[in-house]
Amino acid sequence: MASSNGDRGPDRNMRLVGQAFELGAIAAASIVVGLLIGAALDRWLHTKSLTIVGVIVGVIAGFVEMIRRALAMSK
Repeated sequence: MASSNGDRGPDRNMRLVGQAFELGAIAAASIVVGLLIGAALDRWLHTKSLTIVGVIVGVIAGFVEMIRRALAMSK
């Protein structure tokens, strides 16, 4: 029988696991996107430092989005 309270039971646990996975996927995806954009710009502009800049921007964007989602989940 399903619980009337959405804050208990295996459904809540699965939802929390899904949200945790989503936060990790956001971080990883933003880093990969930054890496790919930086590497593409390095090849296009014949430079060697834009890959690391892209990774740094990806890390920052990932953390910002993770914080936004974590704050939204806590409400």
